[in-house]
Amino acid sequence: MHPFSYTRASDTREALNAGRAGGRYLAGGTTLVDLMRETVERPETLVDISSLPLREVTVTERGGLRIGALVSMAEAAAHPKVRTLFPVVSEALELSASAQLRNMATIGGNIMQRTRCTYFRDVTADCNKREPGSGCAALHGYNRTHAILGASDSCVATHPSDVAVAFAALEATVHLLGPHGERPVPFADFLLKPNDTPNREQALGRGELITAVEIPALPRPLRSGYLKVRDRQSYEFALTSAAVALHVRGGVIREAKVAAGGVGTVPWKLSAVERALLDERPSAALWKAAAAQAAHGARPLEHNRFKVELLKRTVERELRIVGGTK
Repeated sequence: MHPFSYTRASDTREALNAGRAGGRYLAGGTTLVDLMRETVERPETLVDISSLPLREVTVTERGGLRIGALVSMAEAAAHPKVRTLFPVVSEALELSASAQLRNMATIGGNIMQRTRCTYFRDVTADCNKREPGSGCAALHGYNRTHAILGASDSCVATHPSDVAVAFAALEATVHLLGPHGERPVPFADFLLKPNDTPNREQALGRGELITAVEIPALPRPLRSGYLKVRDRQSYEFALTSAAVALHVRGGVIREAKVAAGGVGTVPWKLSAVERALLDERPSAALWKAAAAQAAHGARPLEHNRFKVELLKRTVERELRIVGGTK
């Protein structure tokens, strides 16, 4: 681990001043500290923001949900409003990491976490995320767990967060606070595809701080859930995953929100699947036909071609579970 200085912010203004001066924000530290140990990350200054008042879960005036950035994953998963209004968020959180990590890791930190690509974490390997312009060892290396959607010639790493997939499906908003005030960023614009700059992963300005993630109000009744497919049943990242939310009224699907994880460089909104579901009646045939659109635009690599079919089956299965049709 490289030497660094540490400061603990007592209020938001102090945190923003330290961030504007180049400090890296630290909350639970479950990702950043690991990367520092591996010398992948080498911040000169850490700004501990764990004492800031960003720990509330509140229902908005319109019936949405606002989750403070410093709410722990465990707290968010167990919160009765989260479990009642958006079960997909609770399920995604409970299928993440270990109980110990969920007790420490925060919502803001979770969506900011960096890829688990082995080449990114191996400082001897070429990686454009870690060292821009060095190349991408995964392109022609062992790429079984890498992205089939949203990749570029510069990077094929997947985003590791489960709850980010739920937020993407539900079209959440990330609230930021910085030197120039507050601003909301649609979740679809917050996490950036690699393109030619894979080292830039979030739409954050210098010194900006995540204050909350807000899920908009959606029509009721809303049924939702999250399915994660992985090599083992615990403490493992997704090969594929699906977040689904459906509003059915009068026997017809009026709203459909679907996103996938484990397959994209960012949580992947499945717009083609959503369009195939709208204004249709739930049925086994519909789930299969809609899920067939899930891998539209996929560009599989040498070792991850299986993800194309696995993604379709994952989406179909979760549509069956949430939609309630065998």
